[in-house]
Amino acid sequence: MLRLLIDEDFHGHIVRGMMRSQPMIDLVRVQDAGLLGAPDPEVLAWAARQGRIVVTHDRATMPSFAAERVNSKEPMPGLFVVPRTMRIRQAIEELLLLEMNTDPNEWTDIVLYLPL
Repeated sequence: MLRLLIDEDFHGHIVRGMMRSQPMIDLVRVQDAGLLGAPDPEVLAWAARQGRIVVTHDRATMPSFAAERVNSKEPMPGLFVVPRTMRIRQAIEELLLLEMNTDPNEWTDIVLYLPL
């Protein structure tokens, strides 16, 4: 089972759909972790300490900060980048497919751009 950290700008309908489909899913929203408004490096550092893969729509800055962590040999449990234009249902299905069928160790130091 993957442990996810949902970025603050992530579409709430996707999060709610994931939770409805998979009530036992292990996800935390940035807002609930006390990281609202935190810069990307801080969000990634918190996720690394907690062993959580970050799920975001942010293609502009989050991937480059994740790459900096990897290049600096800092822990980076993974980053899933979901396009804002992806249909909600498709995003839910793909994220749940990853959550139910992959191991957290598969995503260490990886930035994955959806769709699959």
